Amino acid sequence: MNTLAAPSRLALYLDLIRWDRPAGSYLLLWPTLSALWIAAGGFPGWHLLAVFVAGTFLMRSAGCAVNDVADREFDRHVKRTAQRPVTSGAISPREALLFGALLAFAAFLLVLSTNRATILWSFAALAVTIFYPFTKRFFSMPQAVLGVAFSFGIPMAFAATRGEVPALAGWLLLGNLFWVLAYDTEYAMVDRDDDLKIGIRTSAITLGRFDVAGVMLFYAAFLAIWAWLGAGLGLGWPYFAGLAAAGAIAGWHCTLIRSRTREGCFRAFRLNHWVGFVVFAGVVAAFALR
Repeated sequence: MNTLAAPSRLALYLDLIRWDRPAGSYLLLWPTLSALWIAAGGFPGWHLLAVFVAGTFLMRSAGCAVNDVADREFDRHVKRTAQRPVTSGAISPREALLFGALLAFAAFLLVLSTNRATILWSFAALAVTIFYPFTKRFFSMPQAVLGVAFSFGIPMAFAATRGEVPALAGWLLLGNLFWVLAYDTEYAMVDRDDDLKIGIRTSAITLGRFDVAGVMLFYAAFLAIWAWLGAGLGLGWPYFAGLAAAGAIAGWHCTLIRSRTREGCFRAFRLNHWVGFVVFAGVVAAFALR
């Protein structure tokens, strides 16, 4: 009788950090790089580019490990997450936390090559990353906390480039927070039935029948804030072309989520990184053509 071989330890750890599902890392990466280009007024240099690209992937991976430990009792009741390594018992919570700590330490070593301001901001970023998974137990919109966590690359980019974090970074962070609310509400719509049964709080549950309208308003707020900031910075037509492309993608997502099927909502979430990519492409082109 043929039996399936048990996955190797390496395969389990790669599954823990979603190595084969990099969309989450891209959702972190594109706004961080956009902020890096804006803060530097163009190409930031290879050193900072390498630090932020590698740091983004490392911290997203560490966040996955922490999230899976925090949610392990909930995840076993959700169809999509029941077989995650920690939830299934293939990796112990202790092992997952240790691995997450090693990844976060590797990211911190990269930050040490920047400056004092960035180092200080990295501690706040780590605190929010650890805090987020637990907000699902008591906060009706935990996606807003995730929005802060997934936007922390923005102030860190300014700190690394300029040695300070101006108000501009705060506005960029606010705009990006609305984008996170949009795509993570789509994500929450996938598991809404399971989440209602087990008592997790999400924006999809809080918004109820206004979930689709809420998602579209979040997209609109993100694009409006970034358009206003781009106009103030004097960025040219490529930047606004990128925002227009992002708006078109958001409009397409409305067609995917309006029927509220698991497949449509998950597809919208999974492809959301293209929204961030076209905005980033617009930022790069705008500075290149100045």
